[in-house]
Amino acid sequence: MGDVVLMHFTTVDYVIFALLLVASAGIGLFYALSGGRQRTTQEFLMADRSMSCLPVSLSLLATFQSAVAILGAPSEVYTYGTQYWFLGCSYFLGLLIPAHVFIPVFYRLRLSSAYEYLELRFNKTVRICGTVTFIFQMVIYMGVVLYAPALALNAVTGFDLWGAVLAMGLVCTLYTALGGLKAVIWTDVFQTVVMFAGQLAVIVVGTSQAGGIEQVWKKAINGSRIAGLDLNPDPLERHTFWTLAVGGVFLMLALYGVNQAQVQRYLSSRSEKEAVMSCYVVFPCQQIVLSLGCLMGLVMFARYGEDSPLDKGYVKTNDQMVLYFVMDVFRDLPGLPGLFVACLFSGALSTISSAFNSLATVTMEDLIKPQFPNMTEAKATLLSKGLALSYGLVCLAMAYIASIMGSVLQAAFSIFGMVGGPLLGLFCLGMFFPWANSIGAVVGLVAGLAMAFWIGIGSFVMRLSAGTTVPPFNATALPPFDNVTSTVMTVLAATTAKPRPTGVEAIYSLSYMWYSAHNSATVVVVGLIVSFLTGPMKEKDLKPGTVFPVLGTLLFFLPERYREKLCCVTPLAQKPTEIKPQSYHKAKKVNEASSLKDDTESNREQTDEEEASYQLATHAVQETSL
Repeated sequence: MGDVVLMHFTTVDYVIFALLLVASAGIGLFYALSGGRQRTTQEFLMADRSMSCLPVSLSLLATFQSAVAILGAPSEVYTYGTQYWFLGCSYFLGLLIPAHVFIPVFYRLRLSSAYEYLELRFNKTVRICGTVTFIFQMVIYMGVVLYAPALALNAVTGFDLWGAVLAMGLVCTLYTALGGLKAVIWTDVFQTVVMFAGQLAVIVVGTSQAGGIEQVWKKAINGSRIAGLDLNPDPLERHTFWTLAVGGVFLMLALYGVNQAQVQRYLSSRSEKEAVMSCYVVFPCQQIVLSLGCLMGLVMFARYGEDSPLDKGYVKTNDQMVLYFVMDVFRDLPGLPGLFVACLFSGALSTISSAFNSLATVTMEDLIKPQFPNMTEAKATLLSKGLALSYGLVCLAMAYIASIMGSVLQAAFSIFGMVGGPLLGLFCLGMFFPWANSIGAVVGLVAGLAMAFWIGIGSFVMRLSAGTTVPPFNATALPPFDNVTSTVMTVLAATTAKPRPTGVEAIYSLSYMWYSAHNSATVVVVGLIVSFLTGPMKEKDLKPGTVFPVLGTLLFFLPERYREKLCCVTPLAQKPTEIKPQSYHKAKKVNEASSLKDDTESNREQTDEEEASYQLATHAVQETSL
């Protein structure tokens, strides 16, 4: 690092940053003391299924617009150009498919955890495998997403590293543990507004200092930063139209289709229509976020050209470059650096709080409730709050581990990213292929995870053994939704002019954008093969509403008897009438009754217990299906 004096915050900047934390904590306290005061698991974990479209959609957006993304996208565009913008083409299908395929299935089954679906479709073992995989993925991720922006901030401004980590971690834990999902969603809305304001402020001031938008565009063209349509079909190329627009669809499906943090938001909507609409509202918002990130990268290029602060030694890594640029642009404007840092930490807070809440939900619903079916509602709610608090403390511990891991940090991100594709494959196997059985599901998931780790670790080792300098941890190589299921291999940022790899090396050189597609396909293929070898599922054994009739639609031209043999006539569950929050439990009982009636053969021993199980206020589906 050069002998450049660190750019320090003014008092106004600290005040603005503190206001963000106070406002976030205030929203949490408000929901802890108002409404039902978070006295039931239904309110604490599912926001009483009473949320409307707009807050849900902004929360969906904020959850995956983390701090690393705010730092990463502009650095990516500054370094490699606007090819990255074509990722926006994947958003259409990536949100349309969840809206019309995943949401109807999850919503009509009236679930609380996405992994409840796996038990309804397969069995308890598959559900626990899915849950444990998700918990492993999120715990690794939480500490890194908390530590990374604080580290960048400390390096550029001298802002106290552990002060920032503890302030964020504790405030986040406080409002998530006190206010439940309602607090998480409404703080996400507030934090989304702060994120937009911070990014817009940087772009407007930076553009005016560069001489206007025309000058920015002109400099970007002269510097070859405006990328055309690259239709190269090579899957080893890091970013082309196909890797971004097609590979990106699978990343989006893993994020917006089957991820617990997002599924929980859909299920908190007051109706299925509102849940679907929230997906549609996210689409333009995602495009705006992506465009803002790209525009900030171009403004950075207009200011520094090829002579980057990284080359000059002002900063050590790419993820510090955006912060350096912000401090540089706002040098004479006290308060605005604080606004951008608030924007940065809003991204981190919204992501981490979603992680706490979704982890508390799956631990409660999938691991604890099945073991203690007679637990009282008061105890269950208290335990849920305790779980959210515990995961908050685990997050701080993970941030500490991230600080001593150093270069292993990129391995942590890689491990985190490797899990998303196989989980997507597991849900697709159950939802689209009626003959897949539980043995196929477990073997498929294990095969998908093994494939993910083999490629991820193999790629890392190959680059080390080839003597490639592995870059230090940086955000540049991360996709904009570097959250729970994005496939992240920061080592892929090292681009070298080498001959095209062959054989096993070619697999290790696969673009990280294809990881999700490749790993989910592995789960489906292996799962189907094993299912056919061990005896495929029969139509009569399927729980009603657990299969989306995509095959029946595609094979409409076949006679009914052939489609029956192929298990292609299973209908989707009936759309429930729009349910008011207070009548939710009553409606749920009706749904369960019809589900149990169709399912008497596989659940005969439960007939005598139906009436008793209906008295368990909130989680009857879970208990009657065990």
